Amino acid sequence: MADKIFITAALTGAWATKEMNEHLPITPAEIAEDAYQCWKAGAAIVHLHMRDDQGEGTMDPAKYAETIKLIRAHKDCDVIINCTSSGSKIPLANEQRMIHFRENPEIQMGSYDAGSMNWGCHAVFENSPAFLEQLGSCYLENNIRPELEIFDAGMLGNVNYYAKKGILKDPLCIQFVLGVLGGMEATVDNLMHLVRLKPEGAIWSAFGIGKAHLPIMYAALALGADGIRVGLEDNLMYSRDVKATNVALVERAVKVIKNFDKQIATPAETREILGLK
Repeated sequence: MADKIFITAALTGAWATKEMNEHLPITPAEIAEDAYQCWKAGAAIVHLHMRDDQGEGTMDPAKYAETIKLIRAHKDCDVIINCTSSGSKIPLANEQRMIHFRENPEIQMGSYDAGSMNWGCHAVFENSPAFLEQLGSCYLENNIRPELEIFDAGMLGNVNYYAKKGILKDPLCIQFVLGVLGGMEATVDNLMHLVRLKPEGAIWSAFGIGKAHLPIMYAALALGADGIRVGLEDNLMYSRDVKATNVALVERAVKVIKNFDKQIATPAETREILGLK
């Protein structure tokens, strides 16, 4: 399916607020509705974070369960559900970051942030070796495809290590994340470098944070990406002085992919590409 490109919509993240962009979904009903509308617009995957009743990032499994139930209430919606393993603003025990994966069979993909880093020079984003082993085993036990989030080139070495140990299985699915302070800057040169280093045969996607959103999207498609990611988790603005919506970002991604003379992968086709159940 060389001409098929899948779109991931990352709907809310854990950090942005309604004050920054009033279109940001934060309740289960809002997140589920955005997921459905993004699927209708062309997204094959929705990447989910949850917010608590105060709007802060949370890993509460009940919030995941409620949101996913609302998404699946749309009987026509076959979108792939991809959930984060790192959505809390407060430190959690390793197992607390995995409960929703163990409890909810609707989750087919999960983020696997392949190392620790200083996040934005104000917090430590911790993904210890012990956690990565436990998370990889959780995904294997529950038939969940890890989305290997790569913020810096050294994280690819961690991916290779855990693949050799059998904790990560083919096909490896890599998401290059560029533009987080503490990781690699969102430049085309950096994306080209990462693509050269990726494991042979890996399926890959990429996105840039904020104003780097469009340059990285175009570069990823030019370099042969299998997918691209858009959404308010990564970018709150559509253009200068124009706030984005998740749906508008998906709709623009569809147009860009078609301008590259490629086709939009459906959820069924994306499941085939990624080897999902």
